[in-house]
Amino acid sequence: MSERRFNPEHLHKLDNPERRAALPPEKLLAMLHIEQAKTVLDIGAGGGYFTIPAARMTSGTVYALDVEPKMLDVIRHKAKTESGAELEGGTINNLSYLEGQVEKIPMDNASVERVIASMVLHEAATLDQGLSEVARVMTPGASCFILEWEKKESPQGPPLAHRISSSEMKQAAEKHGLRVRDLSFPTDAHYIMICEK
Repeated sequence: MSERRFNPEHLHKLDNPERRAALPPEKLLAMLHIEQAKTVLDIGAGGGYFTIPAARMTSGTVYALDVEPKMLDVIRHKAKTESGAELEGGTINNLSYLEGQVEKIPMDNASVERVIASMVLHEAATLDQGLSEVARVMTPGASCFILEWEKKESPQGPPLAHRISSSEMKQAAEKHGLRVRDLSFPTDAHYIMICEK
């Protein structure tokens, strides 16, 4: 496993009450207008923090991509258990699972209308490789939601050397033909960038 890759044994850190309070997935995904999309790709889907809410927000197909099969199994399990009648939205049956890396997304060119890249681009071998692939799979007019750690010290998160500043991310996104529509800072340690192709 690359030193940049997330360790599945730390999955509990990805979904806890504190994180949900600071970064509420449904509220953040509203910025991406998921409900209008026929195809949504969640890169580095992890335990489904954004995947499951995205699947509830659209009737289109939501692709969960992760390099770690264990993570995809966690999402499969959540999709089954959270499909209970007691939850709003009913059965989740629009998920598709892909094993693969951000540097080599196993999808065709121009095949996705919305991309979620949450806490994953700093794990790519290089930011250029990651953003090049994101841009490649996006259809013309598609949008991308990027959530990352700002390049400054914080109690949690990856080492400072692995983080990508919001200014560096903006510059790299524009280099790959993505226009930054919105930049916001939901916490002191994170930024959200909405890009369009």
